[in-house]
Amino acid sequence: MEAVTVAEATATAGRTGLKGSRSELPWIDAPSKVGPQDARELSRQFFDRLAVLEEGTPEYQYARNTLIELNLSLVRYAASRFRSRSESMEDIVQVGIIGLIKAIDRFELAREVEFTSFAIPYIVGEIKRFFRDTSWAVHVPRRLQEARVELAKATDELRTRLGRTPTTRELSQLMSLSEEEVIEARKAANAYTSASLDAALAPDGGIEGESVLADLIGEEDPTLELVEDFNSLAPLISELDERERRILHMRFVEERTQAQIGEELGISQMHVSRLLSRMVKHLRAGLLDPQVV
Repeated sequence: MEAVTVAEATATAGRTGLKGSRSELPWIDAPSKVGPQDARELSRQFFDRLAVLEEGTPEYQYARNTLIELNLSLVRYAASRFRSRSESMEDIVQVGIIGLIKAIDRFELAREVEFTSFAIPYIVGEIKRFFRDTSWAVHVPRRLQEARVELAKATDELRTRLGRTPTTRELSQLMSLSEEEVIEARKAANAYTSASLDAALAPDGGIEGESVLADLIGEEDPTLELVEDFNSLAPLISELDERERRILHMRFVEERTQAQIGEELGISQMHVSRLLSRMVKHLRAGLLDPQVV
């Protein structure tokens, strides 16, 4: 299919006769046909408008949905890394789209990073979480897979009720199974995850069963630089007033949307957006040049 360019997309703006904020954005009939380079440029325009639009409005939904379609190629790229898995590529792509949507909802142009770099970790993380939560390391019968789920629920219920780890007999009575079946379900649960021989050879059997020998070989850790950033950022945040610190916490720790923050504080989403932009700009200036603050 022939790619749609930015010029062609922009030329169609306003043809639909839409009123208000949406008319300030290009109307794109087929976002999936937009080429990667043009998709990046259009995405910046749509993110810029999305930041000031009210959530739930038709204009907001148009901008958000168009961003999803413009960046579906990122999902297909990330999903292609998992072609060797037994799950269908269609299922993997669908899960990846969830990661893309999360990235879109949390991305801000003020971060001054490319959306591609920001979104890929979300997409890959969502796909890996899907494998972790739904895949079995060893094939077991369906009845045992279902028994594992019931065993987990029964264990949690009895642990809460008794204040201790339940015995096999107590579990069998609650689950209406024989003790032998409970033991079998426990063995099946062990097949849900597995560790490689490298992990078995690692000191102490590896960390949480996930480490391999290569993970324990020392190397330069680039994330150590974040320690200095955190130490420099702490006094800057302490200079903010209580409401500003609360907004930062809700946005970047609790990962709430701007609309949710506005509802909590009794202010508009646009006001929250302006406050966040101002605070991020202030904190960035303080990190880059302490004399400015």
